[in-house]
Amino acid sequence: MSTGTDLLLFTGAAFVLIAVVVYFVSIFNGLAMLKNNIGKSWANIDVLLTQRADELPNLVSTVKGYMAHEQKTLQAVTDARAALMNARTVGEKAGVDKDTTEAVKTLYAVAENYPDLKANQSFLKLQDRITGIENEIADRREFYNDSVTAYNIRIQSIPDIVVATALRYRPEELFKAEEGKRQVVEVKI
Repeated sequence: MSTGTDLLLFTGAAFVLIAVVVYFVSIFNGLAMLKNNIGKSWANIDVLLTQRADELPNLVSTVKGYMAHEQKTLQAVTDARAALMNARTVGEKAGVDKDTTEAVKTLYAVAENYPDLKANQSFLKLQDRITGIENEIADRREFYNDSVTAYNIRIQSIPDIVVATALRYRPEELFKAEEGKRQVVEVKI
């Protein structure tokens, strides 16, 4: 073989190797971006869950005077807040989030029986604030689940699965309602 052919083969092999490395790096960077988006979107949910938990004692203290005989309802909100503050994993927080949402909805439903409470400006402001936070949480859950879905699809698709397997990337868990929490809640007043 001549040196020209050797040089041509060497150059071709070098280009193929460079192309493979660049392709691997681009897959790695794409997966890293998706994984970081999941972390960022979860952090956004966590901030809102904490904000809501911080507002709940104010809500309970505001309604306590009006709803003295509704201790079970008030205790459910207090217990849900405590559980939320103690939850650590995405799954735990997702389950506790549903309990907290249901406790707050029940509190609002019971508050309908107290005209003086419904006219209380502090209560109305807290109700608006917590309702706004609930809506933001729902939006952030959707973004989190979109991020998790995009990531899970990528790590299970060819050729990304090769890189994901090498890096030991595992599918992430969606933020979803527990089976029992999907049922309609009956509020008896």
